[in-house]
Formats: sequence, C-alpha cells, structure tokens
Amino acid sequence: MSAVQGQTVVVTGAGGGIGAALARRFAAEGATVVVNDLDPGRTKAVAEEIGATAVAGDASAIVEEAREALGGHIDVWCANAGLASPGDAFADEAVWAAAWDVNVMAHVRAARALLPAWLERGSGRFVSTVSAAGLLTMVGAAPYSVSKHGAYAFAEWLSLTYRHRGLKVHAICPQGVRTDMLTAAGSAGELVLAPTAIEPEDVADALFEGIGADRFLILPHPEVADYYRARAGDPERWLGNMNHIQRKWES
Repeated sequence: MSAVQGQTVVVTGAGGGIGAALARRFAAEGATVVVNDLDPGRTKAVAEEIGATAVAGDASAIVEEAREALGGHIDVWCANAGLASPGDAFADEAVWAAAWDVNVMAHVRAARALLPAWLERGSGRFVSTVSAAGLLTMVGAAPYSVSKHGAYAFAEWLSLTYRHRGLKVHAICPQGVRTDMLTAAGSAGELVLAPTAIEPEDVADALFEGIGADRFLILPHPEVADYYRARAGDPERWLGNMNHIQRKWES
C-alpha cells in the first residue's frame, strides 16, 4: 500500500512543471488531491485530468479553502509554488521582495495554518520544493539563490523542531528540470542547468523514493550531494570553481 493512499494532499504551483507532476503522482498513488496555481485555467486543467479539486489563488492564502475542499483536514502540503528571480545585488527591491514572499514566506504562512492541527493529532507531512540553489547557489540569480537558501533553512528548522511530534518534512533540491522555470533562467540556465536537466516526473519519482525511506533531503540529481560536501569541506576551492563558471557565463 502506498504511504499516501487515502490521504489528503495539496500541491501549490501545480498548473505545470514539477507541481503538476507531483499532483499526478499523488493522485495515482491513491491520494485525494487539491491542485493550486495562480492561473485558474491551468489549475482547472490539471485537476480535471487527475480527478482532483481545483483551488486557484495565492499559495499562501488558500489553506482554509483547500482544507474545506478536502473534508476538513490536510495530510500533506506540497509547498511547490516558486518564483524564478534572476538579477544581481542591484536587482530592484520589488524583485527581492517578491522572491522572498513567494519562495520563503508562502511556506511560513502555510506552516502557521497547518501546524496546530498536525501537532494536535501527531501527524502531517510538509514537502518543500527548494532547488539545488538552496544548497549551493545559482549564477546570475541572487534573489532566487538567497530566497531558496531561506526555503531550505525553514524546511530544515521544521524538521528538527517537530519530527518527534509526528511531522515529516522533505526538501526537494533538484538542479535543472525541463520546465518553464528552466527556460526563464536564460543563458545561465543553458550553461549550468540544461546539460543535466531531468523531467518533472523524475522529481516526483525521487520524492516518493524519499517518502518510502523517510528521508528529509531529496536529491533528484544525486551528484548534488558531492557538490554540497565539496562546498562545506573546502569553501575557498568551491567559490573559486563557481567564480570560474561565473566568468564563463560573462564571456
């Protein structure tokens, strides 16, 4: 029996890409799913395809509507909605604010609404779609990199704080995935991410393998673990290597 069979699941940012793949996989595994996206048309299309309920709108403001649609409780929340925010230190304040709001604060707001019920009953699952940028970084995308570090830190904090009270947390950290967000990454994405890009369905497979193993860190690109170790073990060398990529991108 699937670990999520019969459970109620919300997937934000599920109008396409990774979110749609997660919603399809949860539905195929026997879960009752709410599909969320800002775009009502895309939300409805994915929901109708998999026999789910569509709840369009801001991911950080639909917890109660989703809970009502699922009969009063949510077992799994997939904080997948994200914003690709290229730019450097001189990016406009609005770009920084939007990246922080969508990539971090939407997760915080959802957790605030979900935790009381989860802690009372001693179970719940929070899935955060972070990015390898949250463990490492991404050239040409300061707001994205910084906010994804924040998303990872929040997922980590949730896990260490509440795991003994039944909360299971998973942080998904892929590199390139063939979605609209990869296209939006432009030349930096072509240089760094495209060569090893995978399909959204591969990310869903990695998540379900991680759920089965009760693992916090989900790495659809296993090599990210080596990069993460290299970053921690020799930060000067790692920064030098990343600067080499930066200069290659600039040339």
